[in-house]
Amino acid sequence: MRVLLVKISSMGDVIHNLPVVGDILRARPEARIDWIVEEAYAGLLGLHPGIAQVIPIALRRWRRAPLSATTRGEAGVLWRRLRASHYDAIVDSQGNVKSALVARIAHGEHLGYARESAREPLAAAFYDRGFANGPYFSQPATRRYRALAGWALGYAPEGAPHYGLTPPPQRPDWLAGSEPYAIALTATARDEKLWPEAHWRSLLAQQTRAGRRVGLAWGNAAERARAERLADGIDGAQVAPRALGLVEWAGVLAGASCVVGVDTGLSFLAAAVGAPVVAIYVATSPTHVGIVASTPHRCLGDVGQPPGVDDVFGAMQELARA
Repeated sequence: MRVLLVKISSMGDVIHNLPVVGDILRARPEARIDWIVEEAYAGLLGLHPGIAQVIPIALRRWRRAPLSATTRGEAGVLWRRLRASHYDAIVDSQGNVKSALVARIAHGEHLGYARESAREPLAAAFYDRGFANGPYFSQPATRRYRALAGWALGYAPEGAPHYGLTPPPQRPDWLAGSEPYAIALTATARDEKLWPEAHWRSLLAQQTRAGRRVGLAWGNAAERARAERLADGIDGAQVAPRALGLVEWAGVLAGASCVVGVDTGLSFLAAAVGAPVVAIYVATSPTHVGIVASTPHRCLGDVGQPPGVDDVFGAMQELARA
């Protein structure tokens, strides 16, 4: 059986979809699973031994120059690659028109959400069969994706989700020392999901007093400037000296005593590699985008109800490993 998974972006959603691979292989051990994903996340999926072929797509980059020779050439190569393969099942868990159109390039039965359950109802017009499973945001993403794949391939997902990522723990050289380290994920793509800077500074100070070094992640210049403001004057708080790739972050997070972060992709990656995680929700709800994992985690806050510093610190103390 050949299966193509279509979950193109974003990073958090790609990670939420990873347990589908293990579910399929437990139910259909003979299955060969390919996955089409944004090029930025291809290396991360390459860490999963159950994915036979990761097929990168560059929709975000192509949008910046849709008529360029590079875009047309790369899109043509991808088109021919997908058209050359036939799949027994093409499962689109993204549920929008963009992903449905990409899925449609490949040969096989196209499976996705029914109109009332798709993120964009029009996407359902491009599927051969649609799965009605309540409104798109009625349950955590991981459960929603597992249910769709189980319906598509005729099995019932069971047990806790397994993400299949086991990178070797890697303490970064910029967090020198022998004491345990925590990672603080203070940045997110949407400003309304940020936790107040005063809260972060208080939490960082409490963590370093508790005997941990704390590393702060960033991905662009604005995020780096914010991380440097937060760490300024706090002995034991260290900002990453460069932007790390996702594969490198996977190893760093796997070795952390604890990870604390807002609703962002790296928080979900931390849970996927088995780190204890405290997730902070400010403008989104853990009911919709919460961590679902068998490893230690805590989701604090909700829409318009950010958690306090003491609650976050207490959860970290409870979950942190030595």
